[in-house]
Amino acid sequence: MLTNNQFSAAKAAKAASITQKSASLPGKPRTQTGTTPKSKLQPKTQPNSPVNSTSKAGSSGSNTPTNKGSGSKSPLTVAQQDLAGLHLDQEVDLEAEKEKYKERAALSMKTEELIAKVRKEEEESGKKNISLIVVGHVDAGKSTLMGRLLYDIGELSEKEKTANERGSKKIGKGSFAFAWGLDALGDERDRGVTIDIATTHFTTPHRNYTLLDAPGHRDFIPAMISGAAQADVALMVVDGSPGEFEAGFERGGQTREHAWLVRSLGVKEIIVGINKMDLVSWSQDRYEEIVEALKPFLLSAGFASAKTTFMPLAAMEGINILENDVEELKEWYNGPTLISALDKVEVPPRPYESPLRIPVSNVFKGQTAIASGVAVSGRLCSGVVQVGDRLRAVPGDEVATVRTIEVDEDSSPYAVSGQNVTLYLSGIDSINLSIGTILCPTSLPVPLVSKFTTQILVFDLQSPIIIGTSVELFHHSVNLPATVSRLVNVLEKGQVTKKNPRVLQKGMTATIEITLRSTSNNNARIPIETSQQNKEMGRVLIRRNGETIAAGEYYLYLRSSIR
Repeated sequence: MLTNNQFSAAKAAKAASITQKSASLPGKPRTQTGTTPKSKLQPKTQPNSPVNSTSKAGSSGSNTPTNKGSGSKSPLTVAQQDLAGLHLDQEVDLEAEKEKYKERAALSMKTEELIAKVRKEEEESGKKNISLIVVGHVDAGKSTLMGRLLYDIGELSEKEKTANERGSKKIGKGSFAFAWGLDALGDERDRGVTIDIATTHFTTPHRNYTLLDAPGHRDFIPAMISGAAQADVALMVVDGSPGEFEAGFERGGQTREHAWLVRSLGVKEIIVGINKMDLVSWSQDRYEEIVEALKPFLLSAGFASAKTTFMPLAAMEGINILENDVEELKEWYNGPTLISALDKVEVPPRPYESPLRIPVSNVFKGQTAIASGVAVSGRLCSGVVQVGDRLRAVPGDEVATVRTIEVDEDSSPYAVSGQNVTLYLSGIDSINLSIGTILCPTSLPVPLVSKFTTQILVFDLQSPIIIGTSVELFHHSVNLPATVSRLVNVLEKGQVTKKNPRVLQKGMTATIEITLRSTSNNNARIPIETSQQNKEMGRVLIRRNGETIAAGEYYLYLRSSIR
């Protein structure tokens, strides 16, 4: 034990070292400003850490002076060794340290404070974030309508419009000029159909919209499902020209299937735009004929009458998008324009306080100096995320750090539930990320399940569902092969009416067990939660032979199936 005199000497030696270090730094001496954020703490394996330095000091090659006259080290020399191990006399390159931790800087704001800040900003601005999916049968005019909307509100410039007109005329598709504002892929422009989800952003007086333009062709239903899983409200576009509405609404058309899909994926409000009404001379009879056919169907699909809005449109001419200035239409229609209807849609409550869940819809490499490295895009189902957060990728045990967040293509220090985001990550290889991966907190990962029970509604199908039916299971942006391994019961108005049924027919509500099919080198599992835990994370769709046959919610764990 050190005597009082020896302790005072050690303390003086430490002070002298600190003074020497401060004098060697340019400018003002460094002062203590608070606790170092956890994201900036040095890892234990750093070469300058006290652990490694102390072990070197005790080795046989140490240059630390000793008291040779006594034949052993004095207590004072031991104190000097300890102080030397701290490297207090070394100069620190402050600029290099700033650069080193530049992209790892985390917000000090607590989650509760962030949520309160977001809600306050929403109240003060009067604007809320919402995602819109545009659906409908192929060639109904979805992309043209949204391209015209973007042009009318100033999001698509005159220069871009003129370039699209020239390009589309060059390949003999002059009527697709507005559609090219969203259909940017070469194949989409050559074929004249939307293939992948096109994403853009626009604002109305009270809403910040993320627009998801979905493909209408039946070959691209998986892409449409991925987009619908990220949406809050749907705009269904139907073709009002002679014979075209019927082609999209009858069996085999996509109008019915798209309505079932968006409702099954949680969309509760729908706007129906009856397009190309100029081709029928703004006929009120034709409009009412289509409305009367759609109303009972949408009601049976689960859309409440109060949450369903119908309106006549002419996308190419821009009529009833921002304003209605056609006398023939004014004579019988005095309802909302498209932009006014969009401005009044109800924004669902956001589960900010729930654990973070981000289903990945795309994985790519950032190409700019600011946004470089591994990047993923997706929608926050719940929770909040901040720059510097460490997230776990499920399936797998890999952990990544959030370097940069983009919301609506602008850099942001955080993102919250309901927003579509792009995250740039460090500390993880892109090989460990894929479409369908769920990003979540390291302490609250999503369970992985290979078998589960779900309550479903059976849609229109060609052949009944029986035990052993092979299906495709869709969950957000991922689809996996699965088998209906058990038919548990049939329900009516929430009550079990039959146990262990043999078959399931159109219109039935039932409880079934689904087992994922494993391959020879892969034990199939899916990251999923019950609907009671997280509504968006519990929804599933079931398809077979190119048609959607059922949709439901995962509501019960089978304990033996959890990994």
